[in-house]
Amino acid sequence: MITVVGTGTGAPLPPDVLTGARLVVGGRRHLEAVRLPEGAERIVLGPLAPALDTIGEYVGKDRPVTVLASGDPGFFGIVRVLAERFGKETLDVRPGVSSVATAFARIGLPWDDAVVVSAHGREPRTAVNVCRARPKVAVLTGPGAGPAELGAALRHAFGTHEATSAPAARARVLVVASALGSARERVEWVTPAEAAARDWGPDVSVVLCLDETRTRVPGAVRTVAGGRAEPAGWALDEDEFAHRDSMITKFEVRALALARLGPRLGDLVWDVGAGSGSVAVECARLGAAVVAVEKAADGVARIAANARAHGVYVDVVHGSAPKALAVLPDPDAVFVGGGGRDLPAVVDACARRARRTVVVAMAALDRVPAARAALTGAGFSCDGVLLQSSRLAPLPGEVTRLAAANPVFLLWGSRIPVPEDASEDGCEDGSTDGSEEGVAQ
Repeated sequence: MITVVGTGTGAPLPPDVLTGARLVVGGRRHLEAVRLPEGAERIVLGPLAPALDTIGEYVGKDRPVTVLASGDPGFFGIVRVLAERFGKETLDVRPGVSSVATAFARIGLPWDDAVVVSAHGREPRTAVNVCRARPKVAVLTGPGAGPAELGAALRHAFGTHEATSAPAARARVLVVASALGSARERVEWVTPAEAAARDWGPDVSVVLCLDETRTRVPGAVRTVAGGRAEPAGWALDEDEFAHRDSMITKFEVRALALARLGPRLGDLVWDVGAGSGSVAVECARLGAAVVAVEKAADGVARIAANARAHGVYVDVVHGSAPKALAVLPDPDAVFVGGGGRDLPAVVDACARRARRTVVVAMAALDRVPAARAALTGAGFSCDGVLLQSSRLAPLPGEVTRLAAANPVFLLWGSRIPVPEDASEDGCEDGSTDGSEEGVAQ
């Protein structure tokens, strides 16, 4: 039997968990905090594979094993890998209080509407994009993905461009919770810039990223945990957006563009030549972090208003592509809805940076070959369609006609995905101490 015990966030260790254990496994700080049974072997967790091999030897000889982990070991922790390796029937899991729950408790906020993302043993860009998109996020940190790295990535995302979709008050604040449950516990409120300027050391338990204007507003009774619910529909009618002289991506085109973009939580999407920002707003409603690039000042204000009206955040850059794209973080997907004579250069710049997909909407037939060549020249597969729709329109006498909309060419380029490398130690969170936080101490 393997007894897995969550500890380290203030709750005392149950007195019987080490009784009879012949092997005790845990992070150094966990092992130093307990008295081992006489004759028991201990393993300080580093690389996980050798520890699992040793655990397997003890389990095979029916000798009891105790694994000490931080917080709730079933939450981004060692329970998953132990169950996969030895079977869930071999485990006796005794969870502690999650570091996420503890951190939110310290600041007096509920967390059923928070999104929790692990940046330990993973590329931190997903955590950064979730922080950009959602108002209440908990980030489980790790080496190379701590408060300083998060702060550095986020400090330019809010309120620093010539215009944004929200006033400066909407800028995020980071709550850095360190050494929770210990005598060294600290809970500090900092700006992203302040977080980026500090060396936080190894004691960070979790980082909360908050938009305070949206975390303290009373709402309806919640039924499902985990942030805002997915939208009930998409490809919204044009009259749900402020726009100028019908200069807006029509919902038929937007529907297919969204299908090809595939925006989701953790993604970053560019909307280049955003106009009214209808595509940007819809991508944000579907969970993606979004940057809209627009050269017209009145367009920038319009995108800002549309984002606020739909309760999402869109980071708006006032500038012209491709020059304005140079300072932006690499996107997962890009929608190009404008570009004029510079369209080939804009599409090329987007395709060189996009990780997954570029979608281009064009009304002019003459620009299709150049846009296609830009996509294929950047190593994308390319496909497309001419969309031509006719909508029902009333006529006098209570009859209906078909009103034809202008045809639009939609091209999309797709990059062949490359699987990301798995964690070397085989644990989902890359943890070196079996904890939900995954911080080696």
